Amino acid sequence: MSSYIIDLGLIAVLVIGITALMGVMANGLGERVFGGKKGSTIVNNDLNVKAGWKNVGGRKK
Repeated sequence: MSSYIIDLGLIAVLVIGITALMGVMANGLGERVFGGKKGSTIVNNDLNVKAGWKNVGGRKK
């Protein structure tokens, strides 16, 4: 019975780990293939729009 629980836990960890790794790899591939040439300019434009905004919520530093 203990070997069944160990096998079940091992398979669960492998399935979750492989799924997470595939998600990261698919995201990176999608950004490279479908990101186009202006992928970083969109991020920079977003940061420029948000510059000067007041932070709300969270703890005071």
